[in-house]
Amino acid sequence: MLELIQIYWAETLAVMSVVFGTVAAVHAAMTKREVRSALGWVGIIILSPLVGAMIYAVAGINRIRRATLISRRALELDEIWRHLSRYSIGEDEIADRFGRRFGQMLQLGEKVTRHPLSSGNSITMLSTGDETFDAMCEAIEGAERSIILETYIFDRDAVGRRIADCLIAAHQRGVEVRVIVDAVGARYSVPSIIGYLEEGGVPVATFNGQVIMGLRLPYANLRTHRKILVVDGTVGFIGGMNIRAAFTGPNGARDTHFTVTGPVVADILAVAAEDWHFETGEVLLGPAWHVQLDGVVPGTGTAIRAVVSGPDSHIETNHKLLLGAFSVAETSIRIVSPYFLPDTTFIAALNTAARRGVQVDVIVPSQNNLAIVARAMMGQFDQILREGCRVHLSSGSFDHSKLMVIDGQWCFIGSSNLDSRSLRLNFEIDLEVYDRVLAEKIERRIDQSLANAEELTLQDLKSRSLPNRLIDRLFWLGSPYL
Repeated sequence: MLELIQIYWAETLAVMSVVFGTVAAVHAAMTKREVRSALGWVGIIILSPLVGAMIYAVAGINRIRRATLISRRALELDEIWRHLSRYSIGEDEIADRFGRRFGQMLQLGEKVTRHPLSSGNSITMLSTGDETFDAMCEAIEGAERSIILETYIFDRDAVGRRIADCLIAAHQRGVEVRVIVDAVGARYSVPSIIGYLEEGGVPVATFNGQVIMGLRLPYANLRTHRKILVVDGTVGFIGGMNIRAAFTGPNGARDTHFTVTGPVVADILAVAAEDWHFETGEVLLGPAWHVQLDGVVPGTGTAIRAVVSGPDSHIETNHKLLLGAFSVAETSIRIVSPYFLPDTTFIAALNTAARRGVQVDVIVPSQNNLAIVARAMMGQFDQILREGCRVHLSSGSFDHSKLMVIDGQWCFIGSSNLDSRSLRLNFEIDLEVYDRVLAEKIERRIDQSLANAEELTLQDLKSRSLPNRLIDRLFWLGSPYL
């Protein structure tokens, strides 16, 4: 009898493996946009149909099918959007100031991002964690109407508690406060900052947790990697800085953040409001959430566009815009990224620019905080080095900055890394900035990194031992999932 039961369960498990494995493999083959990703998932499922199907169900399926929420309406911004249209910039104006090719970039941005390029903005670079967190606390402490904060990591350390205390104090004095923390990033510190904020009465949401067998777990993919703080609809903070003490002090990790004012704040606020609505169902209505543009003169200031990306209606927006920027570059493309693992299309665009005579420089940390990613990058660098691009390994503290300057006048800054996760899976927000002054400041920041960097050559890669090169390539094969 026992033997019959064992045979029954063995046959049942075999049938389940075939059914679930077949369904999962077909789904991966039919829905994945990239060959490497589809082959990888199908390979995992074939090797272990039942376990592979379960892993795919948890980490491989894009369950985000958000329709494009008209966030301007959700924020009652319809009334002022007619006024915001006064700040839009035309192709001819950009062409006159920056060259015809950047006029074409403006046209590309209009079609790809569906967010306007606006005048009347100002932007300030914050070069350290100490400077950034001081500025954020000052803005929160001065808030009178509303605060919305969205971030990937919000640690419950000295810096996290300092920011949280400012948010709690603002809530207690009557300011409307909303906080969104990614479900994965919220678990970077134990206990989580979520409970600390909730105890202080602050409305908090974790982004994209999922329920599996009654347990609410963080979604392994499709994270919000955005770093947004908007205070009183007047000033916005955006960049690569997570909220954690690791980015402070003389020996802390490096990063770069930015403050912005002007019409672009409306788009930044709308993005955070959409994510809040997605998680909570609450629409942020009322005067507290209005964007303030008193005294902002159209046609002045810096031209900025919000670039919103994510695995929903904004899929690969950052990727598409960057490919266009590489195609118009004439003299230089300068990139700082902690994780450089783009797809073959992205690499081909960089290589084509280098073949045209554009000087392409990619700066990554010599000591990465993710050893697996560092090995995978080493397995891919030969693809750009052999075509004339240059790779530099910056020494000193780990640099988490995401910076790009093209021809000393076009900047791309924000939360996006240059890897499959940021370019395809994560929810990101960046800024496209047409401004020679900001470009010069960022290039000085890049020059400082280059002064203490070592250039990586093809010979350096070839001189690595065969076992090391093999390990690099094995990790590179998994780069779509890192």
